[in-house]
Amino acid sequence: MTDAVLDLQGVTKDFGDEVVTHVLKGIDLRIEAGELTALVGPSGSGKSTLLNLLGLLDRPTSGVLRVLGRDIAALDDTGLTELRGRSIGFVFQFHHLLPALSAIQNVMLPLSIAQGRTTAEHRALALEGLREVGLAERADERTMRLSGGQQQRVAIARALIGRPPLVLADEPTGNLDTATADEVFELLRGFNRRAKMAFLIVTHSPELAARCDRIVTLVDGRIVEDRAVRH
Repeated sequence: MTDAVLDLQGVTKDFGDEVVTHVLKGIDLRIEAGELTALVGPSGSGKSTLLNLLGLLDRPTSGVLRVLGRDIAALDDTGLTELRGRSIGFVFQFHHLLPALSAIQNVMLPLSIAQGRTTAEHRALALEGLREVGLAERADERTMRLSGGQQQRVAIARALIGRPPLVLADEPTGNLDTATADEVFELLRGFNRRAKMAFLIVTHSPELAARCDRIVTLVDGRIVEDRAVRH
């Protein structure tokens, strides 16, 4: 068995004090290195709440959540931030690029923030990342001048520049046309296979989910199905 990148046991998440809303109700989930997993479910099922927990942006109310074998309950906020920064990449439906910056400046941003400065090594890594997503020739172009698909490619290069063992992708193709969405998925799949990164992709697209290795279905805060996909 490969190492677990994520391991959740009995995880719950409640909101509210006087009136408590139980959003996640005992989540057991294990994601191995190199898996490409789709998380599906209707609106209001708790997908966003679960994604916030997995991305270490919030803490569970109860249960155990381990990232790369580390129980996050043992970490203070600084430790949580450090673990997130070196272990998790994020790709969103809306890419959240800084439009006034060039593509390469956007890609370098996580490294520059983490180290408090920008180095020649950062630029070399960012340029390699843009090359991997087919945009090396647009490295110095401001992202506001790129197409939606190209902007999403820049966002992918930024998310993966540190080669995180886990990538969380929230509707990464939801804002793209069919052909561009297919290209973006193939990019993610390529990184998944070459670098053995684990991907968890939240999607409303049955077609995209069917191309993953595994589909986890969340309904009313519970996992109701977890199945491998035959290709």
